[in-house]
Amino acid sequence: MARPSVEFHADARAEYVAAIEWYRKRSPRAARSFEAECSQALDQLRKSPESWSVYVKVCRRFFLHQCPLQIVYHSSAETIFVLAVADTHRTPGYWTARL
Repeated sequence: MARPSVEFHADARAEYVAAIEWYRKRSPRAARSFEAECSQALDQLRKSPESWSVYVKVCRRFFLHQCPLQIVYHSSAETIFVLAVADTHRTPGYWTARL
């Protein structure tokens, strides 16, 4: 069975890029580490998207371990759709208008 593809909401892509830039300004090594962790997280989501509990409506979230961010997504058999790369300290659910 083919694994689902990963797609980002435009705002989620912007959040991801902003996070990389934030880490890069502080340390290129930290930025590389963040990118690697996100890549591993997305691989895990592609392998088993239903493993994480429902968070809001049909969405789930995956907490990153090395930084205070979470990947908020919903999935189908064909696609993992990332709605937010959200700071865990930011207002919860700010991204719900993206559904």
